[in-house]
Amino acid sequence: MKKTGIMGGTFNPIHNGHLALARKAKEQFALDEILFIPCGEPYMKAAQKVASAQIRAEMTALAIQEESCFSLSMIEIEHSGNTYTYETLERLRLDQPNTEYYFILGADNLFQITKWAHPERIFANCRLLAAIRDDKTVSDMEAQISYLERAYQAVIFLLKIDCMDISSSEIRRKVADGSSIEADVPASVRAYIEEKGLYL
Repeated sequence: MKKTGIMGGTFNPIHNGHLALARKAKEQFALDEILFIPCGEPYMKAAQKVASAQIRAEMTALAIQEESCFSLSMIEIEHSGNTYTYETLERLRLDQPNTEYYFILGADNLFQITKWAHPERIFANCRLLAAIRDDKTVSDMEAQISYLERAYQAVIFLLKIDCMDISSSEIRRKVADGSSIEADVPASVRAYIEEKGLYL
């Protein structure tokens, strides 16, 4: 059975931390491929100014173009209205019933996922790979995993990765301030941001 990792997010913009997390997940869990799925209309970030879906997809495509096992999925962008993780997973499973999906997420989202729409349907359609972050201890993570396993019959694994202090919001702030983002994003993404005049 094919093992496919899912990196979902706003990707506003995609950065080196996202790429490092995807590479580590592929390596640690022997995944065959990683799908990068930019969200269409991020209902949980409705109050924020978010670059258009097309722009975020183009940046994602540029960031992963050198990685043969990474690919861009437009499944959420092509979906009208708000996009929900449980719906995306169910559509993927329907299209590829012989694929095992691994949803990759950070520690913060592991503690927020019960507030997402229909978390029980998320857990029913994928395994979770949760990245350990410096602001959460391993024991905190293990306690949350135990709770989710009991409450939702979830299957969750810890993903060990060196913390990269990069965030999309910080990158946007740096661009607005005229600071360098050379260390934060691939060169192709930096050039695209400059060319389009994004985040100024």
